[in-house]
Order: sequence, then structure tokens, then C-alpha cells
Amino acid sequence: MNAEAVRLGLRHMMPLADARAMYPALAVETADDIADARLLEAIGDWLSRYTPLVGLTPPDGVMLDITGCAHLFGGEDAMRRDAVRRLHDQGLAARTAIAGTPGAAWALARYGERRNIPDDELKETLRPLPLVALQLSPDTVDAMARVGLARIGDILEKPRAPLAARFGASLLQRLDFALGRADEPITPRLPVPPYIAERNLSEPATHEAFILEIISHLAGDLARRMEERGEGARALQVTLFRVDGAVRRLSVATSRPQRDPAALHRLFRERFSTLAEELDPGCGFDVIRLSVTAAEKAGIPQSNLVDGANGSDDLADLIDRLGVRFGPRRVRQLAFAESHIPEYAVTERAPGSWHEAARPSGNPQQQAAQDACGPTRPLRLFERPEPIDAIAEVPDGPPVRFRWRRVPYEVAHAEGPERIAMEWWRDETGRSLTRDYFRVEDREGRRFWLYREGLFGSETSRPQWYVHGLFA
Repeated sequence: MNAEAVRLGLRHMMPLADARAMYPALAVETADDIADARLLEAIGDWLSRYTPLVGLTPPDGVMLDITGCAHLFGGEDAMRRDAVRRLHDQGLAARTAIAGTPGAAWALARYGERRNIPDDELKETLRPLPLVALQLSPDTVDAMARVGLARIGDILEKPRAPLAARFGASLLQRLDFALGRADEPITPRLPVPPYIAERNLSEPATHEAFILEIISHLAGDLARRMEERGEGARALQVTLFRVDGAVRRLSVATSRPQRDPAALHRLFRERFSTLAEELDPGCGFDVIRLSVTAAEKAGIPQSNLVDGANGSDDLADLIDRLGVRFGPRRVRQLAFAESHIPEYAVTERAPGSWHEAARPSGNPQQQAAQDACGPTRPLRLFERPEPIDAIAEVPDGPPVRFRWRRVPYEVAHAEGPERIAMEWWRDETGRSLTRDYFRVEDREGRRFWLYREGLFGSETSRPQWYVHGLFA
């Protein structure tokens, strides 16, 4: 019911036939609980302009923890009036209350007359309110009404044990929550970021360049705070609060702990350039907030004394920009896996471990020597080996010619074999054939990685040939 229906004397849960009998021209619409829930979430997102700790109390309430935030808006009363005024401008009516406990604030917003209650007056202010203000079930309220208990004041001085025995322990728990005798946590709609910086603008911002400049300044503020704790950002989010109530969030992620304001500015500039549709500022954004949603320990980077450059930093910055532009799931890096089977020996490195791969480790000359001793692998490895028709001079020798994709090839040079015993536990039958790999080059200089599956005579009488990859 809206306010006009209440003034007409209609009551919640009243039969629709009775309401229409009283007022035949009554406007009635089918309730849409899903749309109502989405609206409540949107209101909660908008109210996060006042505090990052916002919880929902469905079906019609939002709970804000404004501890340490009120002074930013001129005090608690000024903050409450500002929220009510802005909601009214958006076509929403709101009843608000500020109290020291969530339970008391919930009760006073719905059933009280005062809007800001000090802690020392909380008990007396709650005394005249109905018991339903404690968020009790209708059955409990009806049972208490039958014995003459209708107000919160009726049970404040009553013995607790008989009340719990007759009406349940939840009655006393809800009373303790409202009076502050027990802590009632607020479940935030979104996780509270470890670092937050925001800017309230006297004139709404409409230009993207100006918004990015503000983000750069906010990144500098966060960088100083993260440096004090020896941390860096792994994920950041900028929240843009539009004057008309719309909220826009844009997120970026980094491949390593990052607190360089210039690098963060570049990431958000890339993020703005990749929006599927233009950022609609409407009448402008009056609050811009930059949050670090994930942070990790980050030490002071060691500078290169030779040329002052750090190749791993350049690679990490490139990966970050590519991840923002194309999406983190589209930017992958190959890494070695603990398997000697070619198709299982390489895996995709998960996002977030790029910086580990970018750091050089060990002696470069020793690493190069180890690589030179290892078997040569093709640059392009097929996801599935493709069968070929091959002819060899001897059963265990390399092929002299083969046909692949209906094209014949004459082998000019061949190296091998490199014998690889398969992992039998990966095969459903428990028996996998041995592979003999050959690096071959045809008469036109094209190089292939071929293998013969199955040892002639001991494993099979007709080995099969496959091409598994191509060299540069």
C-alpha cells in the first residue's frame, strides 16, 4: 500500500474484495517480488555513497552502519536529512531513524516518532513501541497479546525465565539486540574494502578526462596508505554515484601487488576505453569512490643498477593492460606441468601468478645450458595429434615420406627417435602404447614433429603414425 491507501483506512493483509467494496476505483497491480528485490538492491547500492557497510533487511529496509562517517556530511541529522531529501527527489518515500543498535533503528524507523536517539535514552524511547517492533513472528505477538502484553515496556521489567519458557528464547534475544545487551551484526551487501578513498564534488563531473584525473588523485591517496602497511592492490573498483541515483561500478585487476598511481591510472583509462557503451554521466557524478577490493603484501622493489629498467615490471604492466582491454580470462600464459607426455606437459597459468613467471630466477647461462640439453619441442603443438600415412625404410626407422591432409611430403632430414612411454593410468583400458617421436624436415624446408604409436612386434603389428606439432 502507498501512503494514500493508508490514509483511506486500508490495512495490510486486508482481503482485496473488501478493499474494492469500500473503494471500487481502487488501483490494483499484481505484486512483483523479484522487481521489488531488485529495487531494494539498487537503493542499497545508492546508499553506499554514505558508508561502505550497507545491509539489506527485506522486503523494504536498508541498514547502514554510519560509525565514523557522519562527520563527512555535517553530522548524523544532516546525513539523515540529506538521504531522505535525495530519495524523495527520486520519487521514493523513506522513514529513517538513527540509533546505537540495528534492532532499535529498525523499530524506531517503522514505529517510532523520534529520528535520532542517544544511547542513554534508548530504553525509554523503545518502551511505548508495540512488540512487533522487535521483529517477532505474528504468532508470538498474538500469543503475548492474549495475556495482556502489547508494548515493549510490558516486558522490560518482567522476569526473563518465565518469558523464555512461554514465548521462546528468541523473544529475549530480540530484546537484547534492540537494547544493545547483545551484538547484532549487519551483513553487508558487498564486502567492505580494506582501502577506500572518495571525493565529494561540489559540481558534478561529466567529462571522462576529469573523472580519470580524480581517480589518479584517489590512487595516490590509497598508495600512501598501502605503503604504510607494506601492501599493494590486486583488485580495484571505482564507484561512480550519479546525481539522479544511478550507480556505476568499474573494476580492474592486477597481475601483482600494485600501488603505483600512474600504473593504476593507465589501467582505468584502458577500462574506460573498453566499455561496450559510452559512460552515460547524465547530470553528472557527484561522488567518486576508489576502493581496493583485494590487497596483498608487497615489498619495496629492487632497482636494476645497470640500466635502471626492470623487464618483469614492463611485462606485468603489459599483461595488466591486456587483461583490462580483453578481459582477464582471455589473457593466459603457458607454464610447464609435471608430466613428460607432450599434451600434458604444458598448462595455462592461472591469472594472478603472472608476476611469478615474470621474475627472472637463477643463472641465465646455466638456464640456457639446461635448455640446450633438453629435447626440442615445436612452437605449435596440436591439441589433438592428427593421423598421417607414412612409409619408413625399416619398421623402427624414421619415415621417408608421408601424406598429411591429402598432401604428400618427401622427408629430406630426420632426427630421432625420442621414445616416450605413456602414462598407463590416463588410459581407460590401462594400456597405452609407447611413442617414438621424430623431428623431420621435408625437401622445401618445412619441419614437423611426428611420432609412431606402438612398438613394432612387441606392442602392435601395425603401428600408427601421427603429426603432433610444427616447428617454426
